[in-house]
Amino acid sequence: MRRVVKNVFTLLIFAVFILLIIFLLVKFAPQPPVSEMEYARKSISEAVARNAGAYSGKLFSEARVLYDSAMKNWQKENEKFIYFRNYDKVTEFAELSAKKADQATASSKKNSANLEIKLKQKIDSLNNLIVEFDRLFKTYPLTSEFHGRFSRGKFLLKESEVAYKKEQYLQSNIKMTDAEYLLTSSYENARTNLREYFSSYPEWEKWVDKAIKDSRKNHSYSIIIDKFSRKCVVYLSGNKKYEYQVELGKNWIGDKREKGDNATPEGMYRITKKIDRGRTKYYKALLINYPNEQDKEEFRKEIASGSLPPSAKIGGLIEIHGSGGRGVDWTEGCIALHDAEMDVVYKIANTGTPVTIVGSMIPLQDILNR
Repeated sequence: MRRVVKNVFTLLIFAVFILLIIFLLVKFAPQPPVSEMEYARKSISEAVARNAGAYSGKLFSEARVLYDSAMKNWQKENEKFIYFRNYDKVTEFAELSAKKADQATASSKKNSANLEIKLKQKIDSLNNLIVEFDRLFKTYPLTSEFHGRFSRGKFLLKESEVAYKKEQYLQSNIKMTDAEYLLTSSYENARTNLREYFSSYPEWEKWVDKAIKDSRKNHSYSIIIDKFSRKCVVYLSGNKKYEYQVELGKNWIGDKREKGDNATPEGMYRITKKIDRGRTKYYKALLINYPNEQDKEEFRKEIASGSLPPSAKIGGLIEIHGSGGRGVDWTEGCIALHDAEMDVVYKIANTGTPVTIVGSMIPLQDILNR
C-alpha cells in the first residue's frame, strides 16, 4: 500500500514539474503581437469602408502590403522553436500598416469631401452653361452631329447628378469628366462659329443706320429684319413703331448663296410686289428684290472661284409672308410672320418700301453680356 501511495505521489510531483515547465515556457516565451495585428486589421477594414482604395490608393495599398508582410513574418516565426521566435518585425509591420490605413481613412474622408464640393460646383457650372447655350443657340442652325454631341453631354451630366445625389462621387466624377468635355467643347465651338458670323456686324450696322436715317429723312416706313433676334422691326420717320417675332429659313446663318440652301439673304432690299390673300399659300406676302445687283455679283464671284459649282442657280422669290407662329425656322429662305402681324405689315408696306435684312442689330458683346 505504501508503495502505491509513493508511486502516486511521485507521479503527482512529476506532473506538477511538467506543468511548471510548460507554464514557464509559455510565460517567458516571445508573445505574438495579437492586439497590434487586430488593430491593423480593423484600421484596414475602416479604410475599406471609406473607399480608400479609390480616394487614397497609394496609402491604402501600402497599408495592405504592410499587413501582408506582418502575416508572413508571423507565420515564419511560428515555424521556429518557441524560444527562438522574434515577433519584432511582425509588430513593426502591423503598427506601420495601422498607421498607413488610418492615414488612408483620413485622406479618404478629406478627398471625398473635396470631390463632393468639386462635383457640386461643376454640376452647377455646367447647368448654367446649358442655360446660356440655350439662350444663344436654341434657334441657331448647328449641325446634327454638333447637337448630338451636346445632347450626349447633357445626358451624361444628368447621370452624374443622379450618382451625386446617391453619394456615389466616384461614379459621378467619371460621368462628369465626359459630360464636361462634350458640353464645354461644344459650347466653345458654337461661340467660335458665332463670332465668325458676327464678323459682318460692322456692315450690318451701316445698313441699319442708313435704313433708319432714310426713314427719318423721308418720313417713311422702313422694315428691318434682325435674324439672330428673330425680329421684324418697323420704323416710321426714324422711330420704332412695331416689333414682331419672325421665323426664317431652316439654314438662316450667313448670307444666301444659291437656290435651295434654305438660307435667308442679308442685304438692303425693296418690296417689289404685294400679294394679297388667296393669291399665295402663305396668307399674304410681300415679295422683295432678291437677288439684287450685289447678290448677283457675289454669286458670279463664287462660281468663278469654284466655291459654288457651275450648275448652281442663284434662286429668288424671297418674301415676307404670313402663316408664321410655328415656333421653329421652317421656310426655304423667306421671313414668316403670324397672320395678324402680317396684316399690319402688309397694310403699311408699299412697292418700294425698304427691307433691310441683317444678321443682328445688336453687337455680339452686348448679346453675350445680357
